[in-house]
Amino acid sequence: MNIGEAAKASSVSAKMIRYYEQIGLIPAADRTESGYRSYSQADIHRLRFIRRARDLGFQVAEITDLLGLWNDTSRHSADVKHLAEQHIVDLEQRIEGMRQMADTLKSLISCCAGDERPECPILQRLGEDEDTPAPAGATKTGAVRRRAHRH
Repeated sequence: MNIGEAAKASSVSAKMIRYYEQIGLIPAADRTESGYRSYSQADIHRLRFIRRARDLGFQVAEITDLLGLWNDTSRHSADVKHLAEQHIVDLEQRIEGMRQMADTLKSLISCCAGDERPECPILQRLGEDEDTPAPAGATKTGAVRRRAHRH
């Protein structure tokens, strides 16, 4: 099947399929005589696996590890469990980082008059250097919170 059909069958966009091929998450597709990509049912199965892993928030490197374990018939389920447990730790750290960001924004919002005046502690805080103390009542976002947002 061509890339459009593969995208529909796997619920992975054609753009992402090309990307996954480019970074080596999926093997290069076979090509027809006219140069079009051609995908098998095994390719679709692999793409579905990747999509489900992405839906659970696994990063590309983790998916690479999961695929390696999935393809290794001599794997130990303990290895899979460990990888999933580590992912939960990462998710919980990201959730905590987001909670801290929300708390910081709530504090800044409570400091803002929200009226017709131009003074705004929210914009002021966003424009300050990292080393500048946060306004009274507002918490300063730290590296943990920024890292959680980037993942």
